[in-house]
Amino acid sequence: MIYTCTLNPSIDYIIHVSEFQFGALNRGEKTSYYPGGKGINVSRVLKRLDITNTALGFLGDFTGDFIINKLQAESVKTDFIAVQGTTRINMKMKSNKETEINGPGPSISSDKLDELYTQISKLQSGDILVAAGSIPHTVPSDFYVKVAGICEANGVQMVADTSSQGLKELLGTKLLLVKPNQHELGELFDVNIATIKDAVTYGKKLHDQGAEHVLVSMGGDGAVYISDQGSFIANAPKGTVQNTVGAGDSMVAGFLAAHTTAQSAEDTFRYAVATGSATAFNADLCTKSDVEALLDKIEIKST
Repeated sequence: MIYTCTLNPSIDYIIHVSEFQFGALNRGEKTSYYPGGKGINVSRVLKRLDITNTALGFLGDFTGDFIINKLQAESVKTDFIAVQGTTRINMKMKSNKETEINGPGPSISSDKLDELYTQISKLQSGDILVAAGSIPHTVPSDFYVKVAGICEANGVQMVADTSSQGLKELLGTKLLLVKPNQHELGELFDVNIATIKDAVTYGKKLHDQGAEHVLVSMGGDGAVYISDQGSFIANAPKGTVQNTVGAGDSMVAGFLAAHTTAQSAEDTFRYAVATGSATAFNADLCTKSDVEALLDKIEIKST
């Protein structure tokens, strides 16, 4: 079973305003509401790719109820821990310029954190846990390090898709997959990742430090994949980018969907890139048909 863990979920509220005027009354023309958070995005895409999974994390109040209802409507299994406080709302306003305002999340008590540790400790050998997103200020900064230790002790494979600082603390830990973008990869090693060659070089360093699989997303320049099977590069298929928020999360979901169905390294990489790109070309997260339409447009080369 695949589990995702989102420490600080959100409702992603998107509003379109034709010409935003600061300090004046502005009327929205179109609004959308989505359950948000990196792990939740992974769960939603996995289900759309016909991969059963369970979403874990913390939810509170009416906004938490909204997220659970939306996920259940998409047949995503949930086992969230209820907390005091209100799950945050993140607003993205699309106008002449795009503006984002992220709300604060609820405080997580030590008792609730212990509940999550207990949940994770009950996962079984062969399960996969996707730990995705930043760590809230009320959660200890070594949360992912502690979770990685629990997973390794129980034979659970862990995927880490978090900030560069979070990844830095996990260096040297045995992980199934890490997926930094080129900027996060550069921050990990205090360098500038400007080329595909740079991404391959430093992606291999991540692999050598315990990551079984490494995916590096590079936007329009494509992506890099490194594993025991070798290092590969892929082009980015052409299309109109509408949504960059969930593209990286979708890439993780696409990788897991292919990896858990025993596809080859090249085909797994191709599916991951197609899934991330399909979301980038959509207002919401991609569907399976969106992904399949892009597979033939992605060329994989060994380096």
